[in-house]
Amino acid sequence: MGKVITKPNIPNPDDFYARLLAAHDGLSDVESTTLNARMVLILANHIGDTDVLDEALSMAKQPAEAKRRSA
Repeated sequence: MGKVITKPNIPNPDDFYARLLAAHDGLSDVESTTLNARMVLILANHIGDTDVLDEALSMAKQPAEAKRRSA
């Protein structure tokens, strides 16, 4: 069983973030959402470990759930 890596693990993360933002340049909201969904599914397939994916999904939902509770 794997575990989500939460410490920085990408060489030059700011450069990657800039490329990620640039990939959205000129896209409509729908196209941008589609790009994000495709990226998530490609990376989920690459990871392939449902325990890790479930943990990541739970982690990703936490800020939204906390925001909802405080509203």
